[in-house]
Amino acid sequence: MHRRMLMFLRPAKLASGYIIIMPKNFRASGFLNFASNFVSFLLLFSLVQSATPVARAQQQPQRQRRVASPVNRSATPDASPSPLPTPRPTPLTTAAPSVVPQTSPTPASGQTQTAFTTRTLAELRARISEILRKPELASAMVAIKVASLETGRVLFEENANKLLRPASNMKLYTVAAALDRLSPDYRFVTSVYAPAKPDAAGIVHGDLTIYGRGDPSFAASFNDSDYFKGIDNLAARIVAAGVKRVDGDLVGDETYFVGPQYGSGWEWEDLTWWFGAEVSALTVNDNALDLSVKPGAQVGGPAIITTGPPDPLLTIVNHVVTTARGSRRDLTVYRGLAADEVEISGSIALDDKGYSGGLGISRPARLFAYLLRSALAQRGVIIAGKTRTVAPSIFRAAANNERSVSNLVELATLQSPPLSLIAAQTLKRSQNLYTELILRTLGKVAGPPATAANSERTSETAGIEVVRAFLREAGVNPSTLILTDGSGLSWHDMVTAEATLELLTYMHRQRYATVFRDALPIAGVDGTLRNRLKGTPAENNLRAKTGTLSSASSLSGFVRDAAGEEIVFSIMVNNYPEGTNPPAVCIDPIALLLASFAGKP
Repeated sequence: MHRRMLMFLRPAKLASGYIIIMPKNFRASGFLNFASNFVSFLLLFSLVQSATPVARAQQQPQRQRRVASPVNRSATPDASPSPLPTPRPTPLTTAAPSVVPQTSPTPASGQTQTAFTTRTLAELRARISEILRKPELASAMVAIKVASLETGRVLFEENANKLLRPASNMKLYTVAAALDRLSPDYRFVTSVYAPAKPDAAGIVHGDLTIYGRGDPSFAASFNDSDYFKGIDNLAARIVAAGVKRVDGDLVGDETYFVGPQYGSGWEWEDLTWWFGAEVSALTVNDNALDLSVKPGAQVGGPAIITTGPPDPLLTIVNHVVTTARGSRRDLTVYRGLAADEVEISGSIALDDKGYSGGLGISRPARLFAYLLRSALAQRGVIIAGKTRTVAPSIFRAAANNERSVSNLVELATLQSPPLSLIAAQTLKRSQNLYTELILRTLGKVAGPPATAANSERTSETAGIEVVRAFLREAGVNPSTLILTDGSGLSWHDMVTAEATLELLTYMHRQRYATVFRDALPIAGVDGTLRNRLKGTPAENNLRAKTGTLSSASSLSGFVRDAAGEEIVFSIMVNNYPEGTNPPAVCIDPIALLLASFAGKP
């Protein structure tokens, strides 16, 4: 590993059972806030050659823990409010692809709640107020607004106009704008270019360029759990275009997006895991690897570390030792920005079932090109030159950043599934990377063209401008929002419960309302809500977006009450003490009250 990169990191020793990634000299949570511009420069400088780490957080995997994440033997993505290294969510094969975790594992709410009917509005308000007076919430800030979707009657509100961190509830805003501005039928297109069509012998004279436009579907989650199927489909298109040999290089071109590969305001410790994945116009397998650490054959021997899919460009340095049965797991991951080496140290018990987590990759466009070259070789296509990538300069003016392909010939294209299906994967899984790709695509497709006057604008900034314009049309007051990224992983995002309620109410009336609603997790059924509110009136009824960061938890969506009336709600909890589980303490109990409300005045 590049020692220079390692200098930025230091190990943090906490209770065993934790995986930690921290910047050297990191002090508490204010590291990036302390010098966000300076740190951003450092991060970007190390990535000038198109580097960047990735991470994976079920946004619930929503990233939820800021410094360390427990790696208990029995841990599952929804087992704790901590987001770090948990296995990446597996997509469900339902009509609308749904999955499991959010940006970090979704906290389980506990299944001991008792369903009862709240008969009157006064009783509903009294019960909600009682929940909000719980001692666990004494130092927290809770914002809530509940209303009838049909009549607009406000059933309950408290602090509804206070700005709070939404966590993954921010995805509601990005996806809603995309459905409106791009349409549910929008498809991402990846193109294959060459200087000219192949000659009679099938030879391309010059480079073969793969030009990405942010398609997230080159991933197992869209291809029957097959890591390589998306790449194989593109290789088949190239062969069908008559290509048998390329005299030049195979080029992965990711210049479509302008700006840094990370979301604004993302924190250092997020950048190693899948939930903080690098954003690239050429994305492959969620820009993350499934990391597995299992005990070796005997005590004292090395652990067995594997990644899926295998990444030939990444070196794993294994310093993990197998220890006696019953001993605690103690693992530490070191990752330098833009490095091709990851060091894993610590110990794992002989009887440990193993640890699984999502590890981000640097320069995903490079891996994309490598995998494509391998797929072409399997089909007999020869690439005479090398495999390389072209990345946007993060310091070059936006108006001049995108590499022109206008003088090249398009040999083949591959389209993604429609945005309606991508939206379902995004919201149900709370997938940060997909949301950031959607945001940047909004900026490129629906935003104003880059000019000298706006040369400092990134694709992310352009996307946020499109979202804000959409929200103004939706009747959402811009002063009730601070939009920093698309996914909610940034701690600088701020919204109000009032704004989220206005957005949801607006979406309910649009032509694509069903698409939007179907993309939301369903309580007790799928996505980040699959293990919450089971066996209650909310199960298979409530559809809502979860959100989780350390000290920020939210739930916003729709539920039908016991009288058959549809209710729209937004619940946000910020600044609660460590160890508090807001879904169990207040969010899910309130959601259950809404599902059990008899609807009487």
